[in-house]
Amino acid sequence: MSKEKQEEILEEEKVDSKDVEDVVAESTDEAETTEETLEDVVKEKEKEIADLKDKYQRLMAEFDNARKRTAKEATQRYDLGAMGVLEKLLPVIDNFERGLGAVAPEEKDGAFVQGIEQIYKQLMGTMEELGVAAMDATGKEFDANLHNAVMHIEDEDLGENIVAEEMQKGYMYKENVLRHSMVKVAN
Repeated sequence: MSKEKQEEILEEEKVDSKDVEDVVAESTDEAETTEETLEDVVKEKEKEIADLKDKYQRLMAEFDNARKRTAKEATQRYDLGAMGVLEKLLPVIDNFERGLGAVAPEEKDGAFVQGIEQIYKQLMGTMEELGVAAMDATGKEFDANLHNAVMHIEDEDLGENIVAEEMQKGYMYKENVLRHSMVKVAN
């Protein structure tokens, strides 16, 4: 082989090796670009998943709050309706108490009076089951949230703003005042 031929072959091999190096470099660049693009896509998808998860959690919390609020409002509507009915029964209870208080001591053992007392006890038991309780105001400090002062008296034996006498019983329904106690306040 001639020297010229050898140089020509070497020249071609150099060109071929440069082409191979260029192709390899291009492939490496493309691979790096593809990896960066994939990493960007993965990060973008992870962010999208986090956003959707956050929206889902907020929506579930909002739904739970709405459910609780609706249940609370339903209970309040029921209590409001029950209070209206129970308020109308209070004069009946007052009349039972006045009637039983007016019975002469010699008639207390009679069948009629015993029957009325049983009906009164049954009515009061039912009221207690429903959450109605009588307030006992006598001897306690006057509270405008619970009592309605209709008289004011001077009494040195009682302290200031102490209820001297309960003129009409007050009643509570659960934690709400069903009827204020009508009271006589001392000092």
